[in-house]
Amino acid sequence: MATVKKDDRLTNSQSLMCVGFAGVFSKTVTSPLEVVKILGQVGTFHCKRGFMHTFLLLYQTEGLRAFWKGNSVSCLRLFPYSAIHLATYKKIVHFHMDDLGRISQWRAISAGGLAGISAALITYPLEVVETRLIAQNCRESTYRGLLHTLSMVHRNEGFLALYRGFSLTILGAVPFSIGCYVVYINLDKLWQEHHFRFSSLQNFINGCLAAGVAQSLSFPFETIKRKMQAQSPFLPHCGGVDVHFTGMINCFREVIRTKGMLSLWSGFTANTVKIVPYYGLLFSCFEMCKQVCLYQNGYIVSPLSYKLKPGVDQSLGPHELQEVKHYLRNRKEQAQSSSMRNRW
Repeated sequence: MATVKKDDRLTNSQSLMCVGFAGVFSKTVTSPLEVVKILGQVGTFHCKRGFMHTFLLLYQTEGLRAFWKGNSVSCLRLFPYSAIHLATYKKIVHFHMDDLGRISQWRAISAGGLAGISAALITYPLEVVETRLIAQNCRESTYRGLLHTLSMVHRNEGFLALYRGFSLTILGAVPFSIGCYVVYINLDKLWQEHHFRFSSLQNFINGCLAAGVAQSLSFPFETIKRKMQAQSPFLPHCGGVDVHFTGMINCFREVIRTKGMLSLWSGFTANTVKIVPYYGLLFSCFEMCKQVCLYQNGYIVSPLSYKLKPGVDQSLGPHELQEVKHYLRNRKEQAQSSSMRNRW
């Protein structure tokens, strides 16, 4: 998948802020497509007549705010998920590196999959809450927010209900990683040049392509997972799911038997449409935020341009650069003080 590259000229807090702002902004802007995708996966009545009709019917029945149902929980989940994913990924990659610090593409992608599973394990209850908030009618809501949803699900259905469908996250990671690997091992042939020469636009296209292929392969697992997250005997219409089931295998069987094989990709149109604007906003917002931080750190001449500041060593870290500036400033002040004493 597309990821923003770490810049050693930023502090850890600045990098986290840039990634967080870019993630929240891109999720918020593309939230209507995410809502329609999840409604399609759950199988609510909105999705009986296709992608565009879902937008119209959702607006007519629940109003404009329905397109941002669950968005606050989704954005909140982004921070712990990203932090855990990054920390786990670094640990796994470091473990698999050879003596020269190299790692194969397949192992790197596998490490990403394992890191994703680890992050999902910690933040999975938030994903269940997001699905419940999106599946319900916001004008006749059962749940009133994050804490209320967590407490209601825990009280009525037990703690394990907050992890219902988690095994599908593990199963879905396999085709997802395979999809990423298939794309990345063919990038050199696609662009007819080595990967270290790819431009920013090429990397963006690569990320969107990898995400599209990987998500298409893992989408049936996510569809069943969303149905398992949404179904509850304590909710109207059992949470809005279009089939009733007793477990993961039974859910697969019932969906295929009653709706057909292609229904496992319900909501895929909205998901595909979302890929380009989501990653486009993610990249552009990150770069804008990074420029402001680089200007603040003293590496570039303007927050609106990547033009490097003359005389600044770009290989220095932000703390090292501040120490150099402090040293030069003190030396200049001492030289001026010495000059004044010589005059007297």
